[in-house]
Amino acid sequence: MKKNYDVVVVGAGPAGIFAALEMTFLNKDLKILVVDKGRLIDDRHCPIPKTGKCARCQPCSIMSGWAGAGAFSDGKLSLSPEVGGRITDYISEEAARRYIRYADSIYLRFGAREEVHGLENKKIDDMIYDASKYNIQLIPCPVRHLGTELSFEVLRRMYIYLTTETKTEFLPLTTVTELLVEDGAVNGVALVNTRGEETVVSAPYVIAAPGRGGAGWLSEQAKKLHLKTENNEVDIGVRVEVPNSIMDHLTRELYEAKLVYYSDTFENKVRSFCMNPGGIVSEENYDGEIAVVNGHSYADPKLKTTNTNFALLVSTRFTEPFNQPIEYGKYIAKCANMLTGGGVMIQRLGDLLKGRRTDYSRLKKSTTIPTLKSAVPGDLSFVLPQRYLTSIVETLKAFDNIAPGLYSKNTLLYGVEVKFYSSKMKVNNNLETDVKGLYTIGDGAGITRGLMQASVSGILVAQDIVKKLN
Repeated sequence: MKKNYDVVVVGAGPAGIFAALEMTFLNKDLKILVVDKGRLIDDRHCPIPKTGKCARCQPCSIMSGWAGAGAFSDGKLSLSPEVGGRITDYISEEAARRYIRYADSIYLRFGAREEVHGLENKKIDDMIYDASKYNIQLIPCPVRHLGTELSFEVLRRMYIYLTTETKTEFLPLTTVTELLVEDGAVNGVALVNTRGEETVVSAPYVIAAPGRGGAGWLSEQAKKLHLKTENNEVDIGVRVEVPNSIMDHLTRELYEAKLVYYSDTFENKVRSFCMNPGGIVSEENYDGEIAVVNGHSYADPKLKTTNTNFALLVSTRFTEPFNQPIEYGKYIAKCANMLTGGGVMIQRLGDLLKGRRTDYSRLKKSTTIPTLKSAVPGDLSFVLPQRYLTSIVETLKAFDNIAPGLYSKNTLLYGVEVKFYSSKMKVNNNLETDVKGLYTIGDGAGITRGLMQASVSGILVAQDIVKKLN
């Protein structure tokens, strides 16, 4: 028997959650179905913190399930429209600031910490001034840091609210095999669960919010529906790990120092991303295909380490005839996995500069102790194209001017870090596609690149849908 809902949300990451939250705030009687290929939040357990090794769980508990990758992220909420996506392509900067404040109030309502890092002051102004001497752009951005442990709990509380106080249902371990469209309008979805049971659900509105892990799925659906798309940038790079002492003067004030540099040889844009003071480097798996690197940090002082890690990503926007940014990113990651036997690669910067592989004996000599114990020593020059590797090395050398010690032989580089952004579908200012009633939001849709703007995108579509339903 076909089930009927007012709205189906595909993907239970921050974008999908905030869409469901806002719809229920506006109309608690709406019947909403949230679908995700991962597990319930309380059933998501990753063995890596205990064993140090990835068990290749299917689906990956880090990437999929209620709260998406946000459940185990370090929970940094960027409170500026300049950071974390392209939401200002659809709404004004003033409106974006207003929506960010509103989304932030919802996080606070469900238990986020009051403290905000990186508020404007003279120290930050001086940092921006000093960075500019070396052609480095330091982008100031207030950050509310939840920490990995509180991020999980806040998103869990949202789950409890939606499933106990509203008519929202959550269907875990379920994949959307098809977006059903008739006469130019969406009218439901076809589903299959891990037991192979197929279901058809009808709804006049569908929100596709698959997150980065589902970017490939969304691209496939766009092709099936003949939706117009444009290539997004491909972000490929490494995760850098250094002692806290090298980055403390920046992270104490900013928490996350967002730095941009245009490399000397190729003038590629290179940016720091996801900085984690006192954090750990972690491994993520996409659909059992590839292992990539990421990083987290905890708010609890007892859980902090002596290291800071951050991504250094090279952004490239390819032009025609290239139209496979996700496949390209996966190809690079697979090269690294091939050389490590399936895991994440690690190399000392000093070894990379000398043109030699890091082995276990050289890694033991490093004064920077790696926090990802399962990482396999190797040589990133066999993985990353010259353009990327040269740009990363030149950026580290430039950043050493404002963070002395960064361009050191004992700086650790983990590879590869890849950010998968779907080919961005053509949408209107309410993020609705050319298919009536079908919306695409969040990181997987190529519209946002972080928790806060993903949350805002969910609020935007929720308000538009409820207005139409009323």
